[in-house]
Amino acid sequence: MIKHARLALPLAVAMAGSALATGVAADELNLYSARHYDSDEALYQAFTEETGIEINLLEGDSDQLIERIQREGEASPADVMITVDAGRLWRAEQEGIFQSIESDVLAERLPDSMRHPEGKWFGFSQRARAIFYDPDTIDASQLTSYEDLADPAFEGQVCIRSSNNIYNQSLLASLIEHHGADEAEEWAQGVVDNMARDPEGGDTDQIKGVASGECGVAVANHYYYVRLLKSDDAADREAGESVEILFPNQDGRGTHVNVGGAGVVEGAPNKENAIRFLEFLASDEAQKLFASDNFEFPVVEGVAMDEVLESWGDFKKDEINVSVLGENNPEAIKIFDRVGWR
Repeated sequence: MIKHARLALPLAVAMAGSALATGVAADELNLYSARHYDSDEALYQAFTEETGIEINLLEGDSDQLIERIQREGEASPADVMITVDAGRLWRAEQEGIFQSIESDVLAERLPDSMRHPEGKWFGFSQRARAIFYDPDTIDASQLTSYEDLADPAFEGQVCIRSSNNIYNQSLLASLIEHHGADEAEEWAQGVVDNMARDPEGGDTDQIKGVASGECGVAVANHYYYVRLLKSDDAADREAGESVEILFPNQDGRGTHVNVGGAGVVEGAPNKENAIRFLEFLASDEAQKLFASDNFEFPVVEGVAMDEVLESWGDFKKDEINVSVLGENNPEAIKIFDRVGWR
């Protein structure tokens, strides 16, 4: 059984109550999670079934959980923090949330790009930041890279989320790494100039903007598209089916990918269980759950995926270490501000 607690707003009045353990217990793990997917329940149940370790789950957004752990101090029961996007993992790292760990299992199972250089956190699922387009109005041969989004040929065509979205911050952080800050700023200005509308909504709204004809091109994480294709709502399926997906930069560095990741909390009272949990997340069983239930790409090669993901075949992924996305995050935010990306 998984014991649940959820942080409420405001954080100052949120208490986990009796749902979290307060000390070392051989058969428990205290997990602070900023992932809010029903499919993760299957991950936690599978871990408990395999190990006998019960999970005490506290849910909140990343900033809430970071503040909570800091407020709890040395008395914090937190063993593992799990969240999405390297930018958020980096923020937690900067606040001293994670400790370095060594694991032969993680070193063997995870590619270098998915492991923090000092072992402070690890990526366990991949999220491709793809381009979506209207095949009736957009010539795909003229749209092969993220850089093309800034081409004046696409003036008034681009739909993309706001600059406070962590996915966009990490995308810009990757461009800073590959091109330098000056060129990255030129790109960001070009995208602003090409926007079909002021940034609004989430990733799904960007894809639907293409389907409705409001824009010709959109940027979104791939799994939002799969959700539309598999939706119980006929209108959502129709929207997804009217749009094509494109994985950028296949002739160069590859498509930008981000992560769902986790690390062992500094002072974790159940450190051995925490490491065991991270190692489980790298197992074939857990990787398959990431790929089949939430439509994320596994980080371990050879793991079976959802049929839609399988149908796309192999594509080239950017292999820079995801820790760089966090390191470049402050500069990305400054660039967004300077170019007026709302």
